[in-house]
Amino acid sequence: MDKFFGNLHAVLAVGLALAIGLMFAPYYAPPGVAIGVFQWLHVFFGIVWIGLLYYFNFVQIPTMPEIPAELKPGVSKYIAPKALFFFRWGAAFTVLTGLILAYLYGELHEALKLEESARLIGIGMYLALIMAFNVWFVIWPNQKKALGLVPADDAAKAKAAKTAMIFSRTNTLLSIPMLLCMVAFR
Repeated sequence: MDKFFGNLHAVLAVGLALAIGLMFAPYYAPPGVAIGVFQWLHVFFGIVWIGLLYYFNFVQIPTMPEIPAELKPGVSKYIAPKALFFFRWGAAFTVLTGLILAYLYGELHEALKLEESARLIGIGMYLALIMAFNVWFVIWPNQKKALGLVPADDAAKAKAAKTAMIFSRTNTLLSIPMLLCMVAFR
């Protein structure tokens, strides 16, 4: 058991196999196979994205000042870059699967135009698009500087860290109404 649970890829593969198996169970009845798959993927990627957003904001950012200086490279050189990889790709795939899902439901056009029939979904989509933009074009470029993944002097690193934190907190703020829009009943 130690060997199995010590291998993340094996755990994910078995979890995926179990989920696929459940899709063929007689009590699993989504509005269609494609919709069922994309709903599941959308929720999965959304959990990865928002889970890491909350990890950064509830755990890593508040804890970093308490970490002794000699231990900080363990976070900044190993943990944060890996977490940021899954964070940004979770954002990208959450948005992509959400757009596909809205299309499959026949609501993409209405949602993007914020028509009454899909206004709440549309608001959630726009919040998610703003958040994903922040991830890819503000947080990630600034984190690369702050973490020393790209060359930057100490002043630029400090400024980049502050900018990344502000936009990460902005995404935390936007995630709360976005999640409501994502799960709201019609």
